[in-house]
Amino acid sequence: GGLQCPDVTLDDIDDEAIEYFLTKSVTARRMMPETEWATKEEVLNNLGLLSDNIPTNAAVLLFGKYPQRKFVTSSFKIGRFGTDDSDLLAQDIIGGNLIQMTDKIMQVLRDKYLVRPIYYDGLQRIEPLEIPEEALREMIFNSIVHKLQSGTWNQMSIYDDHIRLWNDGRLPDDYTVETLLGKHTSKPRNPKIANVFYKAGFIESWGRGYEKIIKAFDAENLTHPVFCEEQGGMAVIIPRERFVSVLKGPKFSSTKVADQKADQKADQKADQKIRILEIIKYNPMVTRAELAKELGIHESSVKRRLESLVSDGILHRLGPDKGGSWEIID
Repeated sequence: GGLQCPDVTLDDIDDEAIEYFLTKSVTARRMMPETEWATKEEVLNNLGLLSDNIPTNAAVLLFGKYPQRKFVTSSFKIGRFGTDDSDLLAQDIIGGNLIQMTDKIMQVLRDKYLVRPIYYDGLQRIEPLEIPEEALREMIFNSIVHKLQSGTWNQMSIYDDHIRLWNDGRLPDDYTVETLLGKHTSKPRNPKIANVFYKAGFIESWGRGYEKIIKAFDAENLTHPVFCEEQGGMAVIIPRERFVSVLKGPKFSSTKVADQKADQKADQKADQKIRILEIIKYNPMVTRAELAKELGIHESSVKRRLESLVSDGILHRLGPDKGGSWEIID
């Protein structure tokens, strides 16, 4: 992080990224308001990210215009999987600088991968993201800060019932997962990057991130994520309880066989509708034949599910049957 980045000058540092950082730092009260007027050079110097006036590796990763030109694996991979790891349904690679990366990741997750189940508290309509947003941000910040920079990409794999967020790099020698979950000294792998994330108000400096995550899940009565060492790195497994409950639909307590069969059929239809919406989210131009093949059901069944989604006001058809596209109505 402290080494000069070869063939890089201050011109390769993005003014907008520096401005973003200063605004966040002043808002978080981790820097004085007058620092908003500091020059790019002053900011990098104060953060220890210049060496003989040449930006360091950490400076390029944090604020560079094109960090992936120098550090190919500094981008963040998101994949949505079906039945198993060979069944990749959709993927995104989020590039750019590290300081603005989490905002981009959250936006893609909100738009494309995660759901907002609606429920009512009295008359108030409540629509939280299925995973507590602040906790999810915290987990992504930690994953970026603790990544072994010479290692492979940070990866988020999304399945029906859980999300796996993984970064390359083992824990410090004297640390275990239990150490992280208790009060502990923060030992970031990339102290310069961690310092910038701290100044921006993204992370706490004394290892309180895990406590924050657990509290956020408790506040929404959700099962805690599980942290573990896996494949030479750190993984966090996040249960998708809210998504699973949407997927399964309402359950009935009747024990009659006929009722149970009807329930199973209703569940199956609900599952198929969810899958149809997921596929349309990734590919609005998808055809009925392609949906039938993907779901393993007859085309006439797909037609009925689509008609039901349209009549429920969830889907809308744009253009003709052939060559048109689907639109999901929020």
